[in-house]
Amino acid sequence: MVMEGATVPVQTELAGRTAAFQTSEVRPQVNGIILDRAFTEGALVEEGDVLYQIDDSLYRAAADEAVASLASAEASAEAARALADRYRPLAEVEAVSRQAYTDAEASARRAEAAVAEARAQLQRAQINLRYTKISAPISGRIGRSLFTEGALVTANQASPLAVIQRLDPMFVDIQQSSADLLTLRRALADGGVTPGRTEVQLKLEDGSEYEHQGTVEFAEATVNASTGTVTLRASVPNPDGLLLPGMFVRALFSQGVQEHAFLAPQTSLTRSADGQAMLWVVGDDETAQQRRVTAPRVLGENWVVTAGLQDGDRVIVEGTGKLAPGVPVRPVPAGAPQNVGGGGGPQSGAGPIAEGAERGQPTLARN
Repeated sequence: MVMEGATVPVQTELAGRTAAFQTSEVRPQVNGIILDRAFTEGALVEEGDVLYQIDDSLYRAAADEAVASLASAEASAEAARALADRYRPLAEVEAVSRQAYTDAEASARRAEAAVAEARAQLQRAQINLRYTKISAPISGRIGRSLFTEGALVTANQASPLAVIQRLDPMFVDIQQSSADLLTLRRALADGGVTPGRTEVQLKLEDGSEYEHQGTVEFAEATVNASTGTVTLRASVPNPDGLLLPGMFVRALFSQGVQEHAFLAPQTSLTRSADGQAMLWVVGDDETAQQRRVTAPRVLGENWVVTAGLQDGDRVIVEGTGKLAPGVPVRPVPAGAPQNVGGGGGPQSGAGPIAEGAERGQPTLARN
């Protein structure tokens, strides 16, 4: 295969779990008995829909009492202000003492403060009355109800009445090793790799490919001390409701782009005893040469070679088992009919590299 440098994506496949885009635990904000549940478990609800009705008789009475208290305070304030206004001109001509006027003015201000206090108590009573209707804080799918009609609920209880989750779009929390992320950032800093696109393709638990692509939103700024991983969060459309919170998925995405790399078939690469990647190439003198290369990852059916090859190098991809450095080779396309013997006719499965070549000797694939 004649090598030509190409732009190769730095693809990563990582495990992840789905999570709801929004989650709201529905809780009571006042005490009382549940009189009615106004939703169907598992249904879609809209923000503002009434979900529960708490007995509001005591809160309605408290609101009515606050209205009466406010009216009484306003009447007292009106009388106190009128008295203070009547005393003002009299105090100026010393028809009444200035102390009497001062006391009347102070009484008027106290009465006005009492009006403000009564108005606040009315507002509080109206808020508590409104809280007897428990509404959906967000739109989404509501789960089962943990409390039924007739149950006593309190404002500070630990258990929610129900949970609402917004499932479109969905979050996918992806775990990546901090060491791999460090390697990628160093490659980006060195200039050999440029940032890639943020599209994410999911594989579901049954091995199928999810039809909608998502995008990477952000990466956590801290490493999980117990797992040594960094969490990446992606947002994925979920219009059909196929994804549910807590599902295990595999996320495939490109974190960068290798500007000049080579793709060598996996069958052409071997490893030395010390783990070094090796390729057989055809030299300028048409002889086999073994070359050390850097092949850090696999992309599909090929190894991504980032060092050790140049444009125009010819890589031997078949029949490398009997090669030795300096052996003459005659390149032919991979999979082409091959000769047995020095001048024999074509036979499938053998690769001529020189006169007298035997079956199974190497061939070279050309693009």
